[in-house]
Amino acid sequence: MPDSRTPTDHESHVAAQFGAQAQAYVASLTHAQGADLDALAALLAGRGVARLLDLGCGGGHVSYVCAPHVGAVVAYDLSPQMLAAVAASAAERGLANISVRQGAAERLPFDDASFDVVVTRMSAHHWTDMPAGLAQAARVTRLGGQVVVIDTIAPDSPKADSFLQAVELLRDPSHVRDYTQAQWLAAAQACGLRVLRATVRKLPLGFDAWIARMATPPAAAAAIRALQAAMPAEIQARFQIAPDGSFAINTLMLEMAR
Repeated sequence: MPDSRTPTDHESHVAAQFGAQAQAYVASLTHAQGADLDALAALLAGRGVARLLDLGCGGGHVSYVCAPHVGAVVAYDLSPQMLAAVAASAAERGLANISVRQGAAERLPFDDASFDVVVTRMSAHHWTDMPAGLAQAARVTRLGGQVVVIDTIAPDSPKADSFLQAVELLRDPSHVRDYTQAQWLAAAQACGLRVLRATVRKLPLGFDAWIARMATPPAAAAAIRALQAAMPAEIQARFQIAPDGSFAINTLMLEMAR
């Protein structure tokens, strides 16, 4: 069984960054709702799933949506503060089948084939090694089970990709990378996952709430606004950049069979 007890420097950074904002992510409407969560609930309803892993659970919104449809949910995250907030919120909601566990995506402390479904939502762009994390998700999923990835994705255009990675990193220094859809499909193939469905959605982001959720310093927020203003019309249109700095990015929901 892999050892998840010794965090890397990056993992400690992620845990500290998000731990300080745990309640903001539990309360975030951007994370608490969406067509992807509705689709996830529909995917699980009536299937009799026994055990589900919410990998990189953040504020726990996947756990809350999935818990009524499965026997047990393990909410797994790097941040102990985030996990404490999720445990408290689950108790308030009367979701007694949610438990929490701390660790890294790349070193899951679970036996092979120990979950029926693994879901990761808005977490993988913080992983040190996305292919390794996805391979771990595949390892702990039983044959015939499913792995579902929901994450922000990068555009194929190098210019647009550079812009997105820059604003993500200015807003949150624990950001690693938004991957392209092609990179996700290649990683899935490499770890033996069969893609059942790939759905791309648009995610609008209100600038003020987006910045506040991560407590981005004013100087970094100003740098993001300056970068937005400096971009050519093509990039501004692609990301639907508004006068107040609000914008939109693409997300990918990748449903895969083990």
